[in-house]
Amino acid sequence: MWQSMRIVIIDDKQHDNHPLEMVLSFVGERCTRLTSGNWHNDVDADEVLAVVIDASQVSNSVAEIVSKVSDWKQTVPIIVYADASHDVDALSEQATRQLVATLDSGSNHQQWLNIIHLCQLCHSNNHAFDDEPKSAALKNLVGNSPAMGEIRKLISQVAKTDANVLILGESGTGKEVVAQNLHRQSNRADAAFVPINCGAIPAELLESELFGHEKGAFTGAITTRQGRFELAKGGTIFLDEIGDMPMPMQVKLLRVLQERVFERVGSMSHIEADVRIIAATHRDLDEAVAEGKFREDLYYRLNVFPIEMPPLKDRAEDVPLLMNNFTKRLQDAGMNGVRFTPNAMVSLTRHDWPGNVRELANLTERMSILFPEGIVDLLDLPAKYKYDDGLSQTVVPDLAEQNQANSGKKVLRPIPDDGFDLKNYLVEVEKMYINQALEDCGWVVARAAKRLGMRRTTLVEKMRKHEIQKSVVD
Repeated sequence: MWQSMRIVIIDDKQHDNHPLEMVLSFVGERCTRLTSGNWHNDVDADEVLAVVIDASQVSNSVAEIVSKVSDWKQTVPIIVYADASHDVDALSEQATRQLVATLDSGSNHQQWLNIIHLCQLCHSNNHAFDDEPKSAALKNLVGNSPAMGEIRKLISQVAKTDANVLILGESGTGKEVVAQNLHRQSNRADAAFVPINCGAIPAELLESELFGHEKGAFTGAITTRQGRFELAKGGTIFLDEIGDMPMPMQVKLLRVLQERVFERVGSMSHIEADVRIIAATHRDLDEAVAEGKFREDLYYRLNVFPIEMPPLKDRAEDVPLLMNNFTKRLQDAGMNGVRFTPNAMVSLTRHDWPGNVRELANLTERMSILFPEGIVDLLDLPAKYKYDDGLSQTVVPDLAEQNQANSGKKVLRPIPDDGFDLKNYLVEVEKMYINQALEDCGWVVARAAKRLGMRRTTLVEKMRKHEIQKSVVD
């Protein structure tokens, strides 16, 4: 378990609720409320991320408390929570080695996220959010954009029917997620949802995969086997990448759609096709029909109710929600979480996302490995995701530089109490930096090798070892 740090709120009045507790909890921080008389007795200095002094709720003077906190531990950031009526400028000389912030509102989550990021820099750029297990409840269709609202509306309109649905959209937009939601909201939800990627299975095997085969039907058919249509009986079959289906199979699928029966390979017995058919493709089927690559009659059979998924670049306002969702998934899977400063998030919303939601998920996982349980700022993002026009650069507090200088060493990721696999961690870090260098250099290996301070042949060997290659986005 990573080091668990908390924020201490010094509050002498100790009412039932403090406005900061809800705000800090919302952004993922642990809080402990203590009085100005007992704060130093009830907490371990090494566990404190920052000390917040609520100027309106303490009996002693803020200057006196700042001085005592500084004497207790000079490396801990201090945040003075005060309205405009409190003069905190006078504290600057006493708090020269502290981070002092004046806040006008306790409900500004983004402001607090920035301040917490600065506090982390004074220690290191990582610490655990908390020790509590994360909720496993996830919403698959994430987003509040008008485009996603329209998708949800279409799903609710067609889910209860048995109409064939054709889901269109670029690769990585979440077409299978829509298919799963259609199934869950349908009258067939208690039966199976069976997906098959029509473009990933060789043409000579696709018929057997879809319809099954009898023993001895062909070389290698040593047993009778059910196909996907049988496995989906009473439920839903999802034909992903239908646009890549070979023409001979299109003819056989058309018959199933028309007659609602099929036969296993090597059998003459009819089997009823009691399934709901949902298909998806990233290809332009109108163009494929015009070019003779897709049967027009099959197209119209499938395209009873089309749903077109918007690319991520057309719903940029959903990027923060999606990243929070991916972080929860990582944590539920036992991996590290990660958060992003407002500047980093604004920059990410400006990216075109050619790989769509899948690319965003991959970036979130990469950042969680590089900055485990930390907060990622604009400067921490890979080069191709940095869009800093109009964004102010984060100023690192003097305290962070002084702490590092005084320690005489670079800040490292804290070691868990039960240890961790250093070798595997270093391998992952190496892979991440190689990927980042290649992306920054446009996948020109010689330039990337120079940036990483190694020979080109060494980088090529490492790329082969880690199976790193440029991904092709459809």
